[in-house]
Order: sequence, then structure tokens, then C-alpha cells
Amino acid sequence: MKISLVIHGPEVIDSGEAKIVLEKLSLLGEVKAELGGTMGKTAVLDAGLENVIDTTRHLKPSACIEFFFETSDLICLLNRGKTLETGRIFGSKVASRLKNPEKKPLIQIESPGCSFGRLIPLNKRAENCIEILSRTLGIPAEKPLDFCNPVSIETCSKTGKTRIIREISGVLPGENIFVNGIVIGKALSLKIRIISENGFITAIEGGEIKEHGLEKLHNYEKRDPIDLSGAWIKSGDIRRSSSLLPAARNDNFSARKSISLSGSGTGKVVLIDHAAEKSYELAAGAELAVTVGDDTTAIAGDILYRLGIPIIGITDGDCDNVVCKTKALQGSIILKLAPGSDDIVGRRIKQELLKGQNSAVFENLPAFREEVLKLAEPFIEAVFEY
Repeated sequence: MKISLVIHGPEVIDSGEAKIVLEKLSLLGEVKAELGGTMGKTAVLDAGLENVIDTTRHLKPSACIEFFFETSDLICLLNRGKTLETGRIFGSKVASRLKNPEKKPLIQIESPGCSFGRLIPLNKRAENCIEILSRTLGIPAEKPLDFCNPVSIETCSKTGKTRIIREISGVLPGENIFVNGIVIGKALSLKIRIISENGFITAIEGGEIKEHGLEKLHNYEKRDPIDLSGAWIKSGDIRRSSSLLPAARNDNFSARKSISLSGSGTGKVVLIDHAAEKSYELAAGAELAVTVGDDTTAIAGDILYRLGIPIIGITDGDCDNVVCKTKALQGSIILKLAPGSDDIVGRRIKQELLKGQNSAVFENLPAFREEVLKLAEPFIEAVFEY
């Protein structure tokens, strides 16, 4: 039997559950594993599973499943939700996005290391495999879910505006709400509805809007619309867990490549501006990254630490605390600027130093750093060197 495992999120990797599931599934046949989403890649590296779990394609879980429908006999979706209910909701949403959900047996392996762990059939064809999978993994099976579409679209007869309503379940009060990697608000209740009109978010029912986050999301004065129905939406922290592996492995990451910005050097510089979830793609081939935003600097710096890429972080104290216990590579510097000025400096770096692009090659990286410091000097309150 050819089995494909789509792994979602860092938590199921950090807990060690992914490795155990892979070992048990291999008893049933040939297993291929791929990461669905982006943020779990850091956990894969921490766990030393980069040669076991494919992290190269950065596809959504539903896209991974559709790809495996063409090559596999059984597809499993591995997840570790905050609760069993949030896990069920996640599986339901993924299945609802599939173009042909009955093509091959599809089973969700939800929180296998928890007391509430379950196997959840995500289509009718799963009934043919779920019993043997239950015995192999030692996890009880549930009945198939009723799938619901969390998105509703309507057109106002008076204004002609297209209104999209996206329901977000499994949210806890106080959690940050992300749209395409940017915090746009905070939850005040267990059920959230995000509303957009003609591509612009106008309200969060059950939560409060962070206006500065919406500015970032819609690209400030450019006012770029988004497709709320297909947007990546998440609540809570980017990574709720930490790797259970010895700290020595994490400490060895910095030995892969360490560039001192005090010496001479040439190479590619990339700009990561409020897009931490795209750090792996944006930083490909880079020797140095400029990160704009407090949370972006924390997340991207932690990711790029593992890749041996130092950063110049542009922050101003507007932190949503979406991640903890982060690191930055030796040779990195973090600039703490006056409140509200990180975006200003970030835009100037892009326009004046990167010539309007998101990356450029420089002959002298230390000289580039000095140019950044000079440009940011009127706003700098503190400089932290690593």
C-alpha cells in the first residue's frame, strides 16, 4: 500500500507524535510525508526530520492532499488541535476545499498522543481503511463528519458590493487573529466572524480590530484588496509548542553558516516586511535579511537562525507576542525605533537601498548595514547586537 501523510502545524512534530505515526504507518506500506503549510518547517528542522518529511513545496494541506490523490492508495492528514473539537473543525475545513473529495480514502489522524486522540474519516472511501489504521495506530475511530463551508458570499442589492463572511471556530478569547500572516485583531469570544466588502475587511464580529494590522494587510496607501474566502487565517500563537529534542541540536544550527557583518562580504540581501510566514521562500539564497516589524523580526529571526542567515531587525515595540523563546544568529542586530516608525524605515530601506525591490546583491554587506543604521538614525532608541 502506498500511504501519503500530510502533516499540519509544528505541534504534532514538536510533541514527537509525527515520528511515531510515521514509524507505525510504515508497517502498512510505503509512506511519503509532506508538510502542509509553512510554519511547521522550523519544527521539522528542530526534530531532525528534514530528510523524512518533504518541506520544499509550501502547499496548503488541501493542495497536498489533491497532489497525493494521484499517486497514493491512502492519504492521512496528521494534526494536533488545541482541542478535539478544533481538530474536527480543521479537518472539516480542509475536506470542504477538495475538488474531488472521494477520489481516494482520506483519514484524519487527530492528536494521536493525547487521550482524546481520534481517527476521523474525511470521506466515504475511508471506511475501507479506517479499522486497520485504528489497530495499527492504537487510536479509536469516529464516524464521518458533516462538512460545512465556513464562507458565505452575498451581494448587496443596494450598493452592489460583494460581502464575504468567514466564520472562525476553535478560537479562545484573548487570542490574536491572523489573516495572511498579519495580526488584524484579537478574539473576545469563542466564535468569530470576519467580514469583508469588495476585498476589504470591515468588521470582526466577536473580536476587536487592530487598525494598524489592517493597514499592513491592505498594503497601506496602495489599498490592495484580499480574497477573504481563500485567505490563510489562524488564531493563537504561530508556534504553541517547543521541540522536545535536546537544546544542543538547536545550538548547532548557528554553526552551519555564520557571517560576521563586521568583516568584508558580498551577497544577497532580502527584505521580509510583515511576512514572517514566507521567510523560507523569501530568504532563499540570501546572506542577510532585513526584517520589518516586531513579530516578524522575532519569527523570521528564529527561522533564519536555523538557516544560518543573520538579520537586521527593524522594530518599534508594537509586538503582539505571537511567539516565544526565539533566537537570532550571531552577527544579527535589532534596531528598536521610536513607536510607529518601523514601517517608515522599512519603506525607506526598500526604496532607497533596495531600489524598490524585495532583494538585491551588495558587494559589501558591512557597508550596507551602516547605510541602514544611517537611514534609521533619527528614529533609533536602542541597538541590540548578537
